[in-house]
Amino acid sequence: MRALGIETSCDETAVAIVRRDANGHAVIEAETVLSQIDDHAPFGGVVPEIAARAHVDHLDHLITATLNEAKLSPQDLDCIAATAGPGLIGGVLVGLVTGRAMASAIGVPFIPVNHLEGHALSPRLSEHVPFPYLLFLVSGGHTQILCVEGVGQYERWGTTLDDALGEAFDKTAKLLELGFPGGPAVERMAESGDADRFQLPLPLKGKQGCDFSFAGLKTALRLTAEKHAPLSDQTVADLCASFQRSVGETIKDRMASALTRFSDRYTSPPVLVAAGGVAANKAIRAVLDDLISARQGRLVIPPAHHCTDNAAMIAWAALEREAAHLPRFEPSARPRWPLDAQATPKLGSGKKGARA
Repeated sequence: MRALGIETSCDETAVAIVRRDANGHAVIEAETVLSQIDDHAPFGGVVPEIAARAHVDHLDHLITATLNEAKLSPQDLDCIAATAGPGLIGGVLVGLVTGRAMASAIGVPFIPVNHLEGHALSPRLSEHVPFPYLLFLVSGGHTQILCVEGVGQYERWGTTLDDALGEAFDKTAKLLELGFPGGPAVERMAESGDADRFQLPLPLKGKQGCDFSFAGLKTALRLTAEKHAPLSDQTVADLCASFQRSVGETIKDRMASALTRFSDRYTSPPVLVAAGGVAANKAIRAVLDDLISARQGRLVIPPAHHCTDNAAMIAWAALEREAAHLPRFEPSARPRWPLDAQATPKLGSGKKGARA
């Protein structure tokens, strides 16, 4: 079965064609990603209106280019899949409407996909990762720990109670005037910094459970920066290194609790998957590698271009769900859409769905 996937939930316009072969393995036949970094850089973050307009301008051309790269016509497709949420609602609508129209025009099924499920199943794009595994989903909009027991079977063990980690990195970079995107900029500056110069807080360390909180760490960094203003280049590097060290210590503590819980439930050595854009951070990868090595487990991180938002994971999630004969979701755009929709919301909910 062959799917064309569309991803427009934030600031990347992405299209991919993925085929599931007779052995159940993924074959990526073509994929394209158009980044909008230059469009949003002057504002220090993603502007939803600009992102949605860029998707409108470029999506049709990317679909054509991806089909041409794969040497396929629309009639060679078995289904169309598109992110239906969570994400910036304007961008989600662009991909959803385009995908539905295309599927209707060529007479194939349309499969709405949860963006988070795309990340959850993304390691299975490039290698054999059997269920169950522990997922650390860390991106600009989400920081979660989930137990992945199978396709469509997700149990949330931890989530952020305020800022997502990627958001904290971006706001740190904006405060220190490092530019956008913030994560890579902070990581680069941290390489020449002294991580022990500033003692920043370790949110929720030692507390029961696996939840995260980064708002207090972000505030502490701002107060420290104001205290040492005007900032020299070395002080900025030291702040970045200290921030990154606190993040690593926090992840180590929270993830250790999750791994203990996973080992209590399953007898096999744990498999830890990290997905999402922030999973590309080398310091965070080192923390996760140390944790899993101490438990004789296995760390799986998709290639960098499949950690960030991409359409291959959307097409693959659709194919995985179809192979498992799971019901298709309603084709409606959702700004919030937790994977574990049946769980009690951590912070309540509103018209848009659970806040966390």
